[in-house]
Amino acid sequence: MPDAPPLPNPFPGTSQSIQSIPAYRARSFRVELGANMGDSLGVLEDLMLDDIYELAAGSDPARLGLVAEGDGSFRVHSDTQVGAPGAQLHLDCALTLMPDSGPNVDALVMVEVDTDHMIAEIYLLPLAPLQVETGYRLVSASRDRARTTLAQAACVAFSRGTHITMGTGEQRPIEDLRPGDKILTRDAGIQEVTWIGQTTTRAVGAMAPILIRANVLNNTRDLLVSPDHRLMVYQRHDALGAGSPELLVRAADLVNGTSVVVQDGGYVDYFQILFDRHHIIYAEGIAAESLLLDPVTRTALPEDVLTAITAQAAHGPSHAPAHGPRANHGLEVKETLLNRPDAVDLLKRASLR
Repeated sequence: MPDAPPLPNPFPGTSQSIQSIPAYRARSFRVELGANMGDSLGVLEDLMLDDIYELAAGSDPARLGLVAEGDGSFRVHSDTQVGAPGAQLHLDCALTLMPDSGPNVDALVMVEVDTDHMIAEIYLLPLAPLQVETGYRLVSASRDRARTTLAQAACVAFSRGTHITMGTGEQRPIEDLRPGDKILTRDAGIQEVTWIGQTTTRAVGAMAPILIRANVLNNTRDLLVSPDHRLMVYQRHDALGAGSPELLVRAADLVNGTSVVVQDGGYVDYFQILFDRHHIIYAEGIAAESLLLDPVTRTALPEDVLTAITAQAAHGPSHAPAHGPRANHGLEVKETLLNRPDAVDLLKRASLR
């Protein structure tokens, strides 16, 4: 049961990354018609193309806390709803599932192993919502594209039309940025862009963007970002009881159904901004993070960009991009602190006085 092949780590200062991904236990996803009829989802070697799976009635996804180490290995994070904290995980493969009607669904299979290296649990991580008691035909399964699929889901990104504050103070749409452009950062003044990435994806499930309406967090216009995107909030007083004035808040954890909502449906153009370092920049006036290169997201880079960064790192740590932990920019707020209807209003007020 080998992992999808890792890449060499060109970022020696980056020890790990942490993701939170909706997951189903494999026993909830069984073959209703096909060669493996009656069996639950298995690892790549056990799968048969054209088998038709169904998600059992009453199945709801749970949050799988995922830690990716610098060497490419995975384990279960302590903040998780499923899995044994600290247990080793293997990224087994990427799947494409074709429903009875509607677009295909991409998904990942991860395997949790116990201390004897035996399979303890298998998880299905769909990147779009699954419907219960609906047939899903397995049309492809591959270990080669698993890490790229995970990276694309993990990359923080801004949507088309987002205005970024340039070094001159100009507000420029993100789709007009180019490598070499100079952008204002909160932590290091004016910095040059290394790379701009773009992906177009279905705005559903784990890929559905989060809409933060104008002025909700003192933003000048609506802001649309990927769900894992961290926004930086400076509290003049500790309204949430987090114990730190500088907070990093995941956009998805701010969703309240009114002023911050999931904008699902259709397609979304996502843009990633990469610097030599992980920075806090300004998007529609909100302090927000740039792309953090870590053991997961580095796989999303084009080969020529990754090769150039790897060559740079080969000259020694002093030449390598400094993509250290997000904690360098503030305390990451846990979802439990934001699980209250007035959390967004509290953060806004705390940043003003």
